Amino acid sequence: MLKGSFKTLTGVAVLASIWAAPLLAQRNDPALEAKARAIHDKVIALDTHVDIDPGNFTAQHPNYTDRLNTQVNLPKMFEGGLDAVFFSIYVGQGPLTPEGYQRAYDQDMEKFAAVHRLAEQLAPDKIEIAYRADDVAKIAAKGKKVALMGVENAYGIGLDITNIKKFYDQGARYMSLSHNGHSQFSDSNTGERDGVWLYNGLSPLGKQAVAELNRLGIMIDISHPSKESMMQTLAMSKAPIIASHSAVRALCNVSRNLDDEQLLALKKNGGVVQMVGFSSYVKQAPPPSAERTQALAALRTEFGLPAAGGGGGGGGGGGGRGAGGLASMTPEKRADYQRRMAQVDSQFPPPPRATVKDFVDHIDYAVKLIGIDHIGISSDFDGGGGVEGWNDASQTFNVTLELVRRGYTEEQIGKMWSGNLLRAMREVEKVAAAQQKKAD
Repeated sequence: MLKGSFKTLTGVAVLASIWAAPLLAQRNDPALEAKARAIHDKVIALDTHVDIDPGNFTAQHPNYTDRLNTQVNLPKMFEGGLDAVFFSIYVGQGPLTPEGYQRAYDQDMEKFAAVHRLAEQLAPDKIEIAYRADDVAKIAAKGKKVALMGVENAYGIGLDITNIKKFYDQGARYMSLSHNGHSQFSDSNTGERDGVWLYNGLSPLGKQAVAELNRLGIMIDISHPSKESMMQTLAMSKAPIIASHSAVRALCNVSRNLDDEQLLALKKNGGVVQMVGFSSYVKQAPPPSAERTQALAALRTEFGLPAAGGGGGGGGGGGGRGAGGLASMTPEKRADYQRRMAQVDSQFPPPPRATVKDFVDHIDYAVKLIGIDHIGISSDFDGGGGVEGWNDASQTFNVTLELVRRGYTEEQIGKMWSGNLLRAMREVEKVAAAQQKKAD
């Protein structure tokens, strides 16, 4: 997917984006950089998974229009040439009770409202919401960033399938039927930890949800549900499905990644796997030292954070959602926690993180296995994501640079950055239109 040459990066921002990353410590061929820059300025770079804190979407500054410490915000998107993002309407898995469903629904609506507030009140001249695949290029051609929304965990739907239409009306264009922990719709990948499953795939309600998602034109996201749930979804879905933020299991054996059988099944379905730049899904690092583990546990206890490894979107089979617990802190307490965390990092350094090169190894593997037309790119920024060289939106160019270094063409890079995902989205829209027309 290509766009007009409207990016307005300054020379300083470009250089900062290029040279900040460790993987670029060795100087690149200037001709290679120039070629990569030209490609990056033409393609529409779309990231299918970015987490948000609604507290950053208020009229009070600093907010998302400012250069916050978040991995993604509008200034960093402009600096790095990240053109479009699916903001994650995320809720963690809770009890399967009326009260739990209501709390999750309310949290979902708060996040929908935050995205609408950003695009319609805080920065309508800089970002606009896309509701259809073809909207993305039209908005980008205006020089604006593009906001889309994807629901990470259908828990907030409750037991009323008609709520899916309410989420669609708010702008939801993909939906995952579970997150970390089994939902009312589907088993989660986390069942691999203890071998406990609720449905051995989809629940009866989950099967109804698959049909309703097809009918409305919402892409089905299988990044968090179990493998069996994915396979049952593939058997039922009349439209392509996506994995919004997963990587290759053959290269990093964690339950959130897709094995070769899943990747080949996704290809047969016409779907797309959005490779995720999440260090612990890209490369399994050696375990941290005992001293670091103890220091982190003490710090989390002191600040009232859950133990690492519980719910959220972190590494391994579940991991901790790095930004989630911090969101409820006051700004002062959050700053104190981050200062203390930096002290722990300095005294007991973490294991080395994966790099952009490691990340693109996953792309290479998947391209060889299932072809260029089924690969996309995602970050899971502000939900634990990031690799050395692509730590935030301002460094997005570094991914394109590494793809060019590997020999990918402009057409291929355009497909991976957005073309493949938008093709799948259009096909989902067509299936929905056909079903709705038939029902009339």
